[in-house]
Amino acid sequence: MRDGPARTVDERAERIAEFIAPLRVEPGSRVNLATDYDPAYKAGVKKKKAGEELLRSGVALLAEYQRRLAADGSHGVLMCLQALDAGGKDGTIRHVMSGVNPQGVRVAGFKVPSSRELAHDYLWRYVRELPRRGEIGIFNRSHYEEVLVVRVHPEHLTRQGLPDAATGRKFWRRRYRQINDWERHLTENGFHVVKLFLNLSKEEQRVRFLKRIDLPDRNWKFSAADARERLMWDAYQDAFAEMLSATSTPWAPWYVVPADRKWYARICAAAVLAHTLISIDPRYPEIDDKSRLALAREKKKLEREAPHGAVADPYAAPAARDGRGHRDDRRRKR
Repeated sequence: MRDGPARTVDERAERIAEFIAPLRVEPGSRVNLATDYDPAYKAGVKKKKAGEELLRSGVALLAEYQRRLAADGSHGVLMCLQALDAGGKDGTIRHVMSGVNPQGVRVAGFKVPSSRELAHDYLWRYVRELPRRGEIGIFNRSHYEEVLVVRVHPEHLTRQGLPDAATGRKFWRRRYRQINDWERHLTENGFHVVKLFLNLSKEEQRVRFLKRIDLPDRNWKFSAADARERLMWDAYQDAFAEMLSATSTPWAPWYVVPADRKWYARICAAAVLAHTLISIDPRYPEIDDKSRLALAREKKKLEREAPHGAVADPYAAPAARDGRGHRDDRRRKR
């Protein structure tokens, strides 16, 4: 039986896993968005205030594990966010990553591909933006645009300059396989892929569009293209459902996040990302005996430099530690 901190971590991991389980697309399952996932689902979290407290806890947990991920330096995380317009991708990134060190996070957004990007294979521009080991990378829209927007608007495919042999009846099936293979390659090399689909209802999108139109400081967020894409709602729902069915794999499963309530969507995103980091279990590097002796020598030198009346080492003084074993800087600043 495990005791102390290890058991606490295990219990926390179990609670998070239980919380996100209803969102996970079981690999091999056939998804019907209209019946399988409710955009207004909020589990047992009844009030926004309670949800905000959960989000703060999740952000603090992410900050802790991001530090460990950076220190460990052997793993990386790629989080892919997909949603229709007004789905809440930007807000999810801003709130979920609010407590982490920005040096350890890379955010990449993907617009219409340039002529240079179109001259390469369709995954090339995404490969260039992958995170390094020790980093969390976020794709605001991702390589899944290649089986969503391109599928709903097949005219985009002609711009990719594919040879005749690369197209044909089984084209989309092959593209799903290529994406699955690429993600498997990443995970087998220490890069964990987290995939979130922010599932927004048509009515909630309508309301958010109106907000963007009615509020002057939101006008810049709305365009005629958004309205045109809304006309293709059913086609996008079909494309999302097939994408989720074909590309939710054991090594990179999809999570369908209820997005009608922004605060709940952010809790879910934080929970899925925390679950991934906990499963990686990154550790702070342990130093060898020689390095430990060198640190002890430097410690003594620094302690001798303490001014008269000052604590030689405020981090080692028991009275200067809080309950988690860290020095409370407020005490020193009095």
